[in-house]
Amino acid sequence: MGKLQRHQARTAYLFITPTILLFVAFTVIPVVMAMYLSFTNYDVVSRRDWVGLDNYRRLFQDTLFWQTFRNVITYSVIFVPLNIIISLLLALLMNFNKRGVKLFRTLNYLPTLTSAVAAATVWIWLLHPEFGLVNTLLGYAGITGPAWLAQTGTAMLSIIMVTLWQSVGSNMIIYVAGLQGVPDYLYESAKLDGATAYDRFRYITWPQLRPTTFLVSTMSIIAALQLFDQAFVLTQGGPANTTKTPVYLIYQQGFNQLQMGYASAQAFVLALVILIFSIINNRINKSDESIL
Repeated sequence: MGKLQRHQARTAYLFITPTILLFVAFTVIPVVMAMYLSFTNYDVVSRRDWVGLDNYRRLFQDTLFWQTFRNVITYSVIFVPLNIIISLLLALLMNFNKRGVKLFRTLNYLPTLTSAVAAATVWIWLLHPEFGLVNTLLGYAGITGPAWLAQTGTAMLSIIMVTLWQSVGSNMIIYVAGLQGVPDYLYESAKLDGATAYDRFRYITWPQLRPTTFLVSTMSIIAALQLFDQAFVLTQGGPANTTKTPVYLIYQQGFNQLQMGYASAQAFVLALVILIFSIINNRINKSDESIL
């Protein structure tokens, strides 16, 4: 290695060192500490004793913990496909170089910039059973709106609606970027061969968007399994724990009941589940690409 290369290497290490130190301080060390705490009965106020795998054994008997996973899986099954479909449709509508399109892109992206807590607080009033705008509009159509956040049949659907409103804008931007990366000559060749708009989407657009869809679906799955803000503000996990999520339960165990050791064990199980779903999603996308 020459003198110039050594100087460039030292400069590169100098620039990345602060980021590495921050990553170690705020990610690596907390994860290692949480892993250690998951094998203890740490409760903040008393001594910390090693309990081995007791916290993990307790998890298998905790019906509420597994109910939260059923809740979030139900949420994911509805939320993730709708998020992909709506984001893609919006991107197809916004992928034109026409006057005013950028304004509509901005308007669709604005909910993403809104604080989740602030947005959920506004939606509490919008979904109010008596004075909310949603039920008022339904009343004009002769429909009696339900108590959206207080009924077991509509509480989770309300959370899905709010989270979709906040998330489709960012995914729309990602899809627009993916659409603009598709070579124009592919569409021109397809048009010359007499391909319809549906054929062009099926055989050109959708295959070219596989990497983009993989990114969007992976982020959506992770966000769905980590759902907290909307469930906390809108329903507080109710009614009857139908909207309580694993992250919400971890928060309650750790900060309300001060069972930090048990909450750490729950957090690592959740991380394992997220990893499993991400791997499955990766395998599905790879299999689709091999078929194509």
